[in-house]
Amino acid sequence: MTLFSLAGKVAVITGSSRGIGKAIAERFAEHGARVVISSRKAEPCEALAKTLNDRHCAGTAISVPANISSKADLKKLAEEATRQLGPIDILVCNAASNPYYGPLAGIEDDQFRKILDNNIIANHWLIGFVAPQMIERRAGSIIIVSSIGGLRGSAVIGAYCISKAADLQLARNLAVEYGPHNVRINCIAPGLIKTDFARALWEDPENLKRRTATTPLRRIGEPDEIAGAAVFLASAAGSFVTGQTIVVDGGVTI
Repeated sequence: MTLFSLAGKVAVITGSSRGIGKAIAERFAEHGARVVISSRKAEPCEALAKTLNDRHCAGTAISVPANISSKADLKKLAEEATRQLGPIDILVCNAASNPYYGPLAGIEDDQFRKILDNNIIANHWLIGFVAPQMIERRAGSIIIVSSIGGLRGSAVIGAYCISKAADLQLARNLAVEYGPHNVRINCIAPGLIKTDFARALWEDPENLKRRTATTPLRRIGEPDEIAGAAVFLASAAGSFVTGQTIVVDGGVTI
């Protein structure tokens, strides 16, 4: 076993059929974990699970679709993952929503509530379904994929930023609660990453030009560049890290 080995571990990753979640699932499998692929639509989940099973070995991945806005779906996700693969060692809360782009003055109440429900409350629900078994075994790593939006303001994705700031505090609070049970919880705060979720930001030539000009590395990130931080936090390499936020943004926030 190496510091970064995930051999024998079971990992549940939400929003893992594409983008950052997919990259994390692929790297977890590469490091020896059995992974649960979950997102709202069944077909892409099943496709990725098949790819990982073909690439590694049968039983490496399973598909358990779930809509993060449904508490019942998240409960089923935790139960099915445990039933099929055994106790959950690693939980990655990656799925999120951002149905509104513009100033806060123009956001509708239902849009604001959806952002808060899906990006904060849903994480609280799923962690609540998974954490008790980790506490019982005195072992587990929970990772919330937040955003550098949680560390600064924005004129166009303000509600999303508010929700991501709340995720940072959710991790800190739960780290205090779960720490005595040897269960760790941390956040990763990506900068602008080339995903479908952030397409409105990086497909805009002017916005992309401004962003790369103010990024020390002079480019935006790729999904796989977030996966390394997740492997660190999930493995023995991160065993003394809890309640923290690892910023992966090419230097934007410095």
